[in-house]
Amino acid sequence: MRRLFALCLTLAMLFALTACGGKTTTDDTPTPPAAPSAGLPPVEDLTGVDTSTIPGLEDGVFTVGMECAYAPYNWTQMDNSNGAVPISNVPGAYANGYDVMIAQRICEAYGWELEIVSSAWDSLCPAVQSGTMDANIAGQSMTADRMMEVDMAGPYYYATIVVLTTKDSDYASAMSIAELAGGRCTSQSGTIWYDTCLSQIEGAELLAPADSAPAMIMQLQTGAVDYVCTDMPTAMAAVAKDDNLVILNFSGTDGDFQFATEAERAENVNIGISVQKGNTELAEAINTVLSALNEEQFNALMDQAITIQPEV
Repeated sequence: MRRLFALCLTLAMLFALTACGGKTTTDDTPTPPAAPSAGLPPVEDLTGVDTSTIPGLEDGVFTVGMECAYAPYNWTQMDNSNGAVPISNVPGAYANGYDVMIAQRICEAYGWELEIVSSAWDSLCPAVQSGTMDANIAGQSMTADRMMEVDMAGPYYYATIVVLTTKDSDYASAMSIAELAGGRCTSQSGTIWYDTCLSQIEGAELLAPADSAPAMIMQLQTGAVDYVCTDMPTAMAAVAKDDNLVILNFSGTDGDFQFATEAERAENVNIGISVQKGNTELAEAINTVLSALNEEQFNALMDQAITIQPEV
């Protein structure tokens, strides 16, 4: 009996060691944590839908372009914490942010593999046009000019246009764009903030556009400009990291930035996902996932992105 007990104990220990050692010997790559849910409803299971005929998705890989430098929409970090995804063209780096969370929901619904590619802002639409990217999820406004180049799914966010300045600025208490007259300002290149909004400020000294959102914020922090024009999420992300910054929001007042029609305003504040012109199948597949969320839920996910953004 003692020999039988000892044999059973030995077999049990061997089984336990095998079970404990199984995962470490088959895959050295740690599994990234799931993206924060922000209280959103579960993703609908659409894996039974045949998406193999969608141009670009024949291989089941959803290749998405973004700057990876436009917090809180997207940013670069050096680990896979909070559900970050490897950046395919930047070894050792990971992308995270609101855009990544949206891309993950789309891929989870259809069972696609997600590939994130870092791209300069001005290269995003050309990459979709050429088929290098399946889509851009990059905080792009659904403007008429942009939609002449690409088709867009969405909106997947509704962004208010605001001004960002410093607490000690002469403009910190401004109640309208009229009270920003004469200030030095800039914004990010290729945006309606630079091309349409800042030019409405009388006597403003409009400096050359910044190459990226971080560069724009840096100009404000270093005193190169008095204020910048951006959208609410970008401003909130900046304030979360620098309490010397203050947001000026003129929305809903006569002192706000003006557009010819409400439709024109909508196209400039609605944020969409770019796909190749004519790729209606992909746009419709994306819209199916987005339609399960409302504006309040989009805002909740954006708040979550701002909460987890890196300090630097």
